[in-house]
Amino acid sequence: MPVKAQILVVEDEPSIQTVVRTYLESAGFDVRLADNGAEALALAEQHPFALVILDLNLPGMDGMEVAARLRADSSVYILMLTARSDELDRVAGLRIGADDYLTKPFSPRELVARVEAILRRNRSALPSHVLTFGDLTIDLDAHEARTPQGRIDLTVTEFQLLAELGKHAGRVLTREQLIERVWGHDFYGTDRVVDVFVGQVRRKLQSGLATPVPIETVRGVGYKLSV
Repeated sequence: MPVKAQILVVEDEPSIQTVVRTYLESAGFDVRLADNGAEALALAEQHPFALVILDLNLPGMDGMEVAARLRADSSVYILMLTARSDELDRVAGLRIGADDYLTKPFSPRELVARVEAILRRNRSALPSHVLTFGDLTIDLDAHEARTPQGRIDLTVTEFQLLAELGKHAGRVLTREQLIERVWGHDFYGTDRVVDVFVGQVRRKLQSGLATPVPIETVRGVGYKLSV
């Protein structure tokens, strides 16, 4: 019998907790609940969660800080729930390391669909080899990027994006192609997410390399890793 993926739901409204837990458990997931950020971080230290559903508007420590602390210690997938409709809040969440977001009020069925889509991202095995671009090494087996100074701290999604660009170095990949290959064909959202994650990968490469491998923007088309 397959092992159920463990999901942590961080939400302080009991009614939302109940609905989310009911739908996720019906879909076959093992669900744990946390009412606040401190409890969430404590649970995350004890359990190997596959994904964290995180409300931004938490009492005390808000969701942004919780996400930042989670991301500092692990590459667990993070799906943010927010009542905020401002694009800047969503972009800030993605930059901290969230993999997707959903705005309240939301459909529980859509939430389950997004969770399933996120968890499918790591089902396809990457080819068994290492890509090298100057001082940058992309190890597809170890799922990490390295420089002579050490490992570059990339989230799961950031690494998958860099790996796709590396595997097609010198070729332009459209935003639509990157979404399909990194986020999956059933991704819910806009291609704006690609721009945000490319920006994050660029910043991390710049901090880890004396001569960064450039990810070029091809205006009106997409991105390419220059060689």
